[in-house]
Amino acid sequence: MNGALLNRQAKKDTGVLLKDMKESRGMKAFRIFNLAFLLVVVFLTVYPFLNIIAQSFSSEGFINSGQVNLFPRGFNVETYKLILADSTFWNNYGNTVLYTVVATAISMVLTTTFAYAIAKKDLKGRSFFIGIAVFTMFFNGGLIPNYVLISSLGMRDSIWAVVLPNAISVFNLLIMKSFFENMPRELEEAAAIDGLTQYGVLFRVVLPLSKAIVATMVLFYAVANWNSWFQAFLYLDKPELFPVTIYLRNMIAGASNTASAGSTVENVGQIAANIQSVTIVLTVIPILCVYPFVQKYFFSGIMLGSVKE
Repeated sequence: MNGALLNRQAKKDTGVLLKDMKESRGMKAFRIFNLAFLLVVVFLTVYPFLNIIAQSFSSEGFINSGQVNLFPRGFNVETYKLILADSTFWNNYGNTVLYTVVATAISMVLTTTFAYAIAKKDLKGRSFFIGIAVFTMFFNGGLIPNYVLISSLGMRDSIWAVVLPNAISVFNLLIMKSFFENMPRELEEAAAIDGLTQYGVLFRVVLPLSKAIVATMVLFYAVANWNSWFQAFLYLDKPELFPVTIYLRNMIAGASNTASAGSTVENVGQIAANIQSVTIVLTVIPILCVYPFVQKYFFSGIMLGSVKE
């Protein structure tokens, strides 16, 4: 009886029953546990990268003895000086920037126009085109036929061998298609009544309202192209055309001779100890600088393109 009176009095004073307060305490405990769990996951995710950064600034003795964890030991920048003075590194770095910009631009044009077309439910042959796109997610010609195709088209040892073969990601295509399908048709119909052509509707109405999904796709494509190395490894033979990922791959595989890059006898051991970590750090810096500016579009962009009304 007293419990019922207390519940009614609490609801009258605060609008919340005592049992609801107990649930809120449970929710608070859940949030604390959830926060602790996520912090552990974040630490386990970030630790390898922090360890790489620490090794890149550490001296040879501490690295070889396994004493480097989160912080540098025996601060040293000899390897950074060597890599930054290597003209091959900067040439490959410039190639990576060029390949990423061109490949991302081509991918966005093709993906956006393709997704917008197949998002129209009155498009003749729509199911056929969607089926072709989905089919390529599970089946492809194989490595040798692709190599023969690229060679027969005369694209080997050129930028096109890197930027064209994977121009459209079907995963990204389907996300954009779903987003365009959920866009109100009344907007496009009103624009058409005002005299806009189909291209005018796309560029002046649809795309300005699709900034979130477009920014998300740009980042997805840019990261994929920046990290890509196999296409260049397969189709490029001239070292002056290599992206920086091939430079990194050669460092990790031991294909590059550090002594030939201008090192001296005294610092060869130091360079061999952390040249991989130094190159990794220098390679990922641009992507890390871009992420904070577009991260806010990740959730909204993917959810807008994935949830149907």
